[in-house]
Formats: sequence, structure tokens, C-alpha cells
Amino acid sequence: MKTTRQKKISYLQPDWTAERPITAGFTTRHGGVSRAPFNSLNLGTNTGDNPANVEANRAALARAFDLPEHLLLTVNQVHGSRVLAINEPNFDLSHFQKVASDAIVTNQSGILVGILVADCYPVILYDPEAHVAGIVHAGWQGAAAGLIGQTVQTMQELFGCRAGRLQAAIGPGIGAHKYEVDRPVRDAFRSGSNQWSRIACETRLGHWQLDLGLSCLLQLEKAGVARDAVDVVTECTCCHQEKFFSYRRDQGRTGRQIGFVLLQ
Repeated sequence: MKTTRQKKISYLQPDWTAERPITAGFTTRHGGVSRAPFNSLNLGTNTGDNPANVEANRAALARAFDLPEHLLLTVNQVHGSRVLAINEPNFDLSHFQKVASDAIVTNQSGILVGILVADCYPVILYDPEAHVAGIVHAGWQGAAAGLIGQTVQTMQELFGCRAGRLQAAIGPGIGAHKYEVDRPVRDAFRSGSNQWSRIACETRLGHWQLDLGLSCLLQLEKAGVARDAVDVVTECTCCHQEKFFSYRRDQGRTGRQIGFVLLQ
């Protein structure tokens, strides 16, 4: 994973994107116009930031890749398990902004598809033979529900992708040492993905440190994605205030970075 600058935008770029017809990565908080505490590249609406600043930031991101702003697509993330598939040309993407979904898959080129995060993990998927990409919002609810595996399955069923040839990247998220959870989270994992014993460490009665990054890796492994095909950002969003927004660190008053894919 390397840091790349595209015009004024700084983002982390998976190594496997080199010399492939895809642009993908994870933005940092730098390169925008928002003021504190949203400084500066806040890409999330409904954060309390000035809407005009968010619009300018989103336009700057799109322009960095020579696209008009309306070709930046994000959805209404609800910490659910729905996967949105875009499999035909759409000249008006605005109606997708209200679609409740936490993962997007597409075979359409020329649209910048993104997932907004500020501690949750963004996960990128790409099949170089089918030329199909996916992006996943992996918070604890999505991880417990096995959303990454569901997204891989959707790519296989709709587009003929194969898990064994997928490339993946796990973006920046909150580290286990900063992420303490309680019994409802434990119960959700036990009844869902059943990873709990491998991703959680009890710190005191009824409280655990949860490793969401490891959960993402285990889901990719279970889905059939090769470990050496996964690029991982190891920096913790909560620890690196100079680089990332963090919902938990900033007690909810913060911006959002984005994990994105753009098929050429």
C-alpha cells in the first residue's frame, strides 16, 4: 500500500492496482476545504459540516480523477447487510444516494463508487478477469452478518466472478486496542459469522477488545480470497488524528474518509 497524490487529493493505493485498468484506494483527511473539526477533506454528508464545504470536497475528489461530481456515487449506509449491484449504464446516479446499502458491486466503468467511513473498515474487491469491482462498509454489524462474504457471493452470482482470482484491500479502521465493545456485539457475532473467539479479547467482565480488521481478513479467507491477494492498511484511524477521521476518538463530531473504486 502506498500513499498517492492525485491533484490535491492524498489517498492510499493498493499495490495490485498498478498497471491494471482500475483506480482504487482510501482517502486521508487532507486536501479539502472543511474547517475544524471536519478539516479538511470531509466527504460525508449529515456530519454537521457546512454542506457547501462537503459538496466542494466531493467535487474535488471527482475532479481529481477527471470526472464530474455527479459521477461520484455513495449510498445511504445503515449498518445493514444489503449489497447494491449496478450492472447497467446510469446517466443519473442521484437516486442511488438514498438507497439503503452497505456494499456496492459494479461492472460499469467511469463511475467513482465509494463507501464512507470513520473507524469502520472499507474493503475493496476486484476481479481482474471479469473487470468487476466491489466496495464494502464493514462495521461490527456488517462483520457480524458476514457482509464481505455476501458481497463476494453477489459478484460470483451476478457477474461470474471467482473468489480465487479476486484482489482485495482492507483500508484504515479502528484498531482493537482502541475498540472496546459489550455483550450485544458479542451476541451478534456468535449468532452470525461465529468468529468471536478469534477476533475478541476480554478486558473486563462483559467487555471485549474487538479486532474488526482481523474479522475482515477472516471473512475474505472464508469466501475463498487468497491471503497474498489482500493488501492491508495497518494504521489505526483512532491513533492517527493527523491523517484520519475517527468517530470514536472525536466522540461523533468528525468527518468521513472514503474507500473508492473506479473501473477504467
